Amino acid sequence: MQRVYSLIVDNTTGVLSRISGLFSRRGYSIDSITAGVTADPRFTRITIVASGDELILAQIEKQVRKLEDVIEIKVLKPEESVYRELIMIKVRANASERSEIISVADIFRAKIVDVENGSLMIELTGNQSKLEAFMNLLDGYEILELARTGITGLSRGSKNVTYID
Repeated sequence: MQRVYSLIVDNTTGVLSRISGLFSRRGYSIDSITAGVTADPRFTRITIVASGDELILAQIEKQVRKLEDVIEIKVLKPEESVYRELIMIKVRANASERSEIISVADIFRAKIVDVENGSLMIELTGNQSKLEAFMNLLDGYEILELARTGITGLSRGSKNVTYID
């Protein structure tokens, strides 16, 4: 089972290290982790995707909630949230393959962000199923490099929004 946690934390030195350290000390698995400053520079939003059974996931939430820097932790349920991930893919592409790859990228509304003699670099943002579908269509091409940001997300609507004074 996989769960997405959204944390609001104090924007202090070492906060990400302290949170990830809790996971490693307890032997919890982090599938992805993203962090960035919020609209208020005093705070950082961290999105953590973790795997485990129900007991482990509940324990993760309890342990993270106890950390001094954590102001709020929310579980982002798929039906009540929007998740996104960014991938950048460098694909080997000679002149004859370029148009096919660009056509696939266009279908997914991906951006070609760099073109070299032997390669294309593609940027795509979306949910995990969209990214996986895109990757599957590139299966016949040689992927030279791949970078993924990990999931980030927000809950839908204006209720349950954290306002910090």
